[in-house]
Parts: sequence; structure tokens; C-alpha cells
Amino acid sequence: MELTYAPELEAYRAEAAGWLHSQLSGSFAHLRGVSDHVTQIPERRAWEAALGQAGWSCVGWPAAFGGRDASIAEQVIFAEEYARAGGPERIGHIGVELAGPTLLAFGDADQKARLLPDIAAGRSIWCQGYSEPNAGSDLAAVRTRAWREGETYRIEGQKIWTSMGAIADWCFVLCRTEPGSVGPKGLSFLLVRMDQPGVTVRPIRQMTGESEFCEVFFDGAIAQADDRVGAEGDGWRVAMGLLAFERGVSTLGQQMRFRTELDEIIALAKANGAARDALIRQRLVTADTGLKVMRLHALRMLSGEPGALGPEALTYKLFWSNWRRDLGELAMAVGGREAELAVAGGGFSPLTHMFLMSRADTIYAGTNEIQRNLIAERGLGLPREARG
Repeated sequence: MELTYAPELEAYRAEAAGWLHSQLSGSFAHLRGVSDHVTQIPERRAWEAALGQAGWSCVGWPAAFGGRDASIAEQVIFAEEYARAGGPERIGHIGVELAGPTLLAFGDADQKARLLPDIAAGRSIWCQGYSEPNAGSDLAAVRTRAWREGETYRIEGQKIWTSMGAIADWCFVLCRTEPGSVGPKGLSFLLVRMDQPGVTVRPIRQMTGESEFCEVFFDGAIAQADDRVGAEGDGWRVAMGLLAFERGVSTLGQQMRFRTELDEIIALAKANGAARDALIRQRLVTADTGLKVMRLHALRMLSGEPGALGPEALTYKLFWSNWRRDLGELAMAVGGREAELAVAGGGFSPLTHMFLMSRADTIYAGTNEIQRNLIAERGLGLPREARG
């Protein structure tokens, strides 16, 4: 496993770092360090457009669709420099990191030509229609249904915990197109425009006071037959392929943000005297060690064939989500009583906000229990437990 970068890549790093520093010190300085997905939406759309115009939105994509044909090493470098520069959380990330790669892998030529350039240029924002009230971690239990009417599908059902559903232009929806089917059989993967009759979005207020998540109701909403990805009834294969992209290169940028959070906790511990507590120091060292292990594991995970992740990727989500849950608890321990209070004007300090958001880390994108099942069944080849 190669843990260093070739000298010729330093020019690429300098180009990326220079562009990001210029933009985030200039016209987009007000977005530096913004860590939510719900504020300054017009400005965030402008940021997505700027990334696209400069070719930095989807660097690993083919140039024909707005990318740079970047190698894995170049993609990692950009992810690291983006985090190092304090780039805002991307409201386009579901399109860039999930919908786009899925279209590249499973979409037809027409879908790629119609949809990918708008994602890369920041013209379309996407959300994910997977979880339902009775089908969260058990994704194969989805009940949202769709039926064919000529060249369209009609969709009835409900999705929940839909990140950025309130601002998205498109949603990819896993739904049941074969009446009477159960489990992963009979599902299809449809691309649905959000701005149409029959789509109702209700924001969900979170304990941070924000509403990043939404409920989405489909009441006769339409998806074009041309916007079905893969064959009818083959949606499970596409859906599982999409989930694999969550373990991709963006994990390195995620870790850079984790490093920033940990460094802020360390600085606070030194400033308020919490670092004098031996147990706090031990927890800080444990967090630092865990982050270094996480980075080495991610590099190993990405060191195989481009676009192919081995069984070691199955452990990544379980590791990072538990680590960050513990980091949030450490932030509160270091912050003391002040961390339990809202700041002037409402809201919370960045570290308290991080703690509140981290409570969901071990739930979304697959609970810890589901992740352990995946490790056992797919990674270790253990049999599924018999169900009565």
C-alpha cells in the first residue's frame, strides 16, 4: 500500500489548494467552514456552480460529463485540500457522490448525457428516496409502489429522513413495481423530479433546531420511463451499487473535517484547563490514535482497483460512526457546563452542534446492527440466522 504521493502530484495539489484558497478568501469567504446543509442556500448553489465551472466539482468523473478524469490519488488530494481550506459542506454531495457515480455505473448513454452535466455544473441538487417509516435499516421492506402508464410511472408512498429534500431538484426513489413482491425482488430505481404535482415535502425539525431531513410524500407523482435506471425489477442491484459509493474517496475529506473537530477540542481543553485531567488527556490520545487508524484503513480500502471496494470497506462505516459518536461525547466533557447552553442569539456552539449531530452517525446509512450483519454475511460468509 502506497501511503505517499508521487512528486508530480504536488503541482496538482498546489493548483487545487490555490484555487480553493482564492475563492474562499474572496467572493465565497462567507462560506468558509459552514458545516450544515440548510443555510445560505442561494450562495451554496452559487458555490456549486463555481466548482463546476472550474472543473473541481466531480474531479473523478470523465471530462465528457464535467469531470477531470482524475486518478484516485488526485481525487484524494482534492478531498483533502477541500477540507483543509475549510470548504463548506456541499449541498450537491448526494448528486456528486451517489447519484452521479450510480449513473456512470448503471445508467444508459441518454441518462448520462442528460443528467450528469447538470450535476457537475451545480445546476441540479439531488436527494435520496430510500428510507421509509417501516423500512429504515431494513431497506428491502420498502412499500412505496409505482406502476407503468405508457411512457411514465405513477408513484404512491412515503419516504423519510430525506436529506435536503426541501431544496432538491431530483430524487432517486427505490420503489416496488411488481405487485405482491417482497424483500429485494420486484424493486425498481426511478429518478423523480421534485418540483411537480404529487410531491409533498415536510421538513423534520431536528434537536439542533435545523431541518436538514424531510418527509417526502408521493401521491401520483410521475417518473418518466426513460428515467428508470436499470431494468424494471432490478432496482435492488442498483441500490446496493449506490451504497458502495458512500465508502469512496470522499472518506478522506471527511477525515480532514474530523481532524479539525478534534483539534478544536484539544485547543479548548488547553484553554479551559480540562487538559489537566488525566482521563481527559487519555480520551484525547485515544481519539487521535483512532483517527490515524481510520486514515490508514481508508487508504488501504482505496488502494485496490479503481471503482472496486473490497470486503474491508464493510467495516469503515461502523468504525468512523462509533469514533465520531465518542468524539461528540468527548467534546461535551471538555466543554463542561458551557457546552450545555445555547449561545447568544440562539443555536449552539460548533462543538455542541457537532455532538448533537453525531448522535445520528451510528443510525443513518445503516445502523450499527445492520453494519455488523453485513460484515458477518458479506465479509465473513457466515449464514443468515434462520427466521421463524
